[in-house]
Amino acid sequence: MSDRTEDDQNGKPAVPGPSRASDPFTPRGPVAADALRLDLAPDAAAALAGSELLSGAPQPIPVRTTYFDTAGGDLAAAGFTLCIREQAGDRLQILEAPGAPPGLFVLPEWRRDIAGDQPVLDDSMPVPALLGTRAQDLAPIFALSTRRRLWTLARDGASIRLALDQGEMTADGRRATLCSLGLDLLDGPAAALFSLARQLDGIAPLRLGLLDEAGCGFLLRGPLQRMHRAAPVVLTRDMTAGDSFRQIAAACLRQFRLNEPLIDRANPEAVHQARVALRRLRSALSIFRPVLQDGTAGRLAEESRWLAAMLGQARDLDVLRARCETDALLARIEPAREAAYARARAALASRRARLLMIDLAEYLAIGPWQAQPSASESRDMATREFAAAALDRLRRKVRKGGADLAELPDEARHEVRKDAKKLRYAAEFFAPLFAEKRRKRRAARFLDTLEALQDRMGALNDLVTAPEVIARLGLQDDPAATALAGDADKRALIEAAAEAHDAFADAKRFWR
Repeated sequence: MSDRTEDDQNGKPAVPGPSRASDPFTPRGPVAADALRLDLAPDAAAALAGSELLSGAPQPIPVRTTYFDTAGGDLAAAGFTLCIREQAGDRLQILEAPGAPPGLFVLPEWRRDIAGDQPVLDDSMPVPALLGTRAQDLAPIFALSTRRRLWTLARDGASIRLALDQGEMTADGRRATLCSLGLDLLDGPAAALFSLARQLDGIAPLRLGLLDEAGCGFLLRGPLQRMHRAAPVVLTRDMTAGDSFRQIAAACLRQFRLNEPLIDRANPEAVHQARVALRRLRSALSIFRPVLQDGTAGRLAEESRWLAAMLGQARDLDVLRARCETDALLARIEPAREAAYARARAALASRRARLLMIDLAEYLAIGPWQAQPSASESRDMATREFAAAALDRLRRKVRKGGADLAELPDEARHEVRKDAKKLRYAAEFFAPLFAEKRRKRRAARFLDTLEALQDRMGALNDLVTAPEVIARLGLQDDPAATALAGDADKRALIEAAAEAHDAFADAKRFWR
């Protein structure tokens, strides 16, 4: 069944607020090579703390961290977070640019010991220059109280600090329990960090965490979300193709992990957006194949396909359910839908899915593709040059494949639909690189034609795949169900899709 709602109908990822910097938990860099954050349940924390791997019983350290901003979020809009961290009676004020992980980018950061519980602002830090008179309006916006336990482990020739944090975050009257595991590489090979994460997951279930405590706070403080659409990917012209791959793939990973805990049969859009994230990730692995050139990328793509397929069973039934017109048919579909969601949740909770996320994080941070001699030319290519070549290649494929769309068999039209989706994702990924006024207008028109093409082909795909879903449910005897698979409108849908393809073929390339 088609996934045309939300992502396909909107055409472009949501843009949060007036500027990208106003979304402080949007990743501005890839997963780090020297630090890894993992989320876990309280019972999993107890299992880890009591395991032989974490010998000894360190005394919990109370830590309270308070974040400050103006009521209008001016500091976050400028790309900074400001907090005061209190531990053992000492207070440390920290100002930093959030999002980009440590170890890969040099971040501006200001730290100073202070005596009180209010920020100390002077000309040694950029806050007065950034905010002007608004600096006097800084006030607490959220706070985190944790009890931290620390271990230092020697593994695979590396020294790794492990921090187990359990506590509560409060923001605007809301509360959230947080339990996380931080692994920091002190010395030695970075691969040891990810090897330890897999070993720890064998003791208690761990999930890759892509939000730091500031990101969690802003998420808690913002509007309650039932799903998360793809956020714009921050690309700049000075990046190489390898840099842009990390940025894009990390954004896809983040979108998936934000939607994963929201997946429930009462919230069908979360499963849809989780699948969108996995499809975008697989598209990125395909688009950047000249940069990667290793067997690991193919394995990760296949594992991502497996996980998306497990979610797809539930999504198929959501789409079919939305088209039902009788209560009797809904009643027959609902048990199968409930079972499909149970299978999806079981897949997400499986060690296979958890390790996939850690494998992806490791691949982005230290994957073998970064040292492939055969890929060096593509990897080091200016990202705008790489983007133009990739978009040309994908556009030619969609134009050629759909040239006689009305005469193609269903299977061939399905391939054109998949190619169009990959082109659309690539256009969304790379559009920020072509931000000149005329190019932005062309990009909007180009994406509009792709949206229209996908919408028409999605409706056609619904019609073509409905019989298979209905047969799988054993509903062939239900006239209301078989009516959903009728082909009375198939010719009209094919003609509409062919017209949309013609409009797409005429759209100007915004990257040329």
